[in-house]
Amino acid sequence: MRIKIERLLAQWEGRDPTRQDYLEAAGRLTGCRPHSGHNALWPRPIRMLTATVDDGWGHGLEIIQALATAVGVRVAALGMLQAPETIVAACRRQCPDLLGLTVLQFDSDDAVRHIVARLPAATTLVAGGAAYRYDPDFAARTRTPFVARDGAAFLRFLLHYQPLDLER
Repeated sequence: MRIKIERLLAQWEGRDPTRQDYLEAAGRLTGCRPHSGHNALWPRPIRMLTATVDDGWGHGLEIIQALATAVGVRVAALGMLQAPETIVAACRRQCPDLLGLTVLQFDSDDAVRHIVARLPAATTLVAGGAAYRYDPDFAARTRTPFVARDGAAFLRFLLHYQPLDLER
């Protein structure tokens, strides 16, 4: 599985894959998983909760959910346009390894800082969207630990991701 992901990332190097490219790649990765003998990239299943604070379309979530599922992540979609308190409460209840968050609006600093400050210690935030892409200081201001500029960056993140708590 790792070799297939690395080859895919090499093919995308220097390109700007389309939404369709990402979804087709997710389908191919899903199709090769049962044949590889491995169901995931990690010794235990990784869990990810996804949400948006200000995105009513969810195209970014669709891509990261498809790519994550394709490599063996168990994804639970909280949904779009969720209040920060709702996202934090769901993370505290479900204790996911990852929180996948998209942020589009440049005035969402307070919402993201609220989430980052209250996440469970074993949950890593990986975020993306226009606020991160077009405001170079947004990630630093909100203390976002990892920003995925696009689907390829998210897949690269997953390829190298090590869960904080392997005992769960």
